[in-house]
Amino acid sequence: RKQLLELQALSAAVESTGQAKAEAQSRAESARIEGEAAVEQARLKSEATRIEAEAELSRLKLAREAEIKFLGEQNELEISKKGEMSRIETEKFKLQVESIGASTIQAIATSGPDTQVKLLQALGLQSMLITDGNTPINLMGFGQGLLGGLTGNTNKKIRSSTTASSNYHVEENQ
Repeated sequence: RKQLLELQALSAAVESTGQAKAEAQSRAESARIEGEAAVEQARLKSEATRIEAEAELSRLKLAREAEIKFLGEQNELEISKKGEMSRIETEKFKLQVESIGASTIQAIATSGPDTQVKLLQALGLQSMLITDGNTPINLMGFGQGLLGGLTGNTNKKIRSSTTASSNYHVEENQ
């Protein structure tokens, strides 16, 4: 009977050891599976972050390309506009020269300052720069001063200038 009890005790010890071993193995397997799952989750999260970063980079790249394209088109339009404005101004000047005539321009350029002012008044020009290389007359910006005789004012202001090539004075009505 003693032997039976010893065998039963040994059997119970083996059984409890086996059960403890099985539980330890299952916990270890569970921890291993959880660890692998955490590693896989971290890998997937890293992949998702990489994809998001690439998508953001692609979006920014497309936005910059669109901005560059827009600015290029805007610059082309500005160049086209400036070219057209230049063409219009050139045509306007050409038409003015044609309408005034070469002989009138020659008369203005070779006449004295007082005569130049009167010729320009007669032509209705309000701002112009004419020179024969020696005696320039600049009516830019103070056309009212030189052409002030049209207003009927009798207050006069006299400006005189002496250069190596000519002496003259201009009377302005105030």
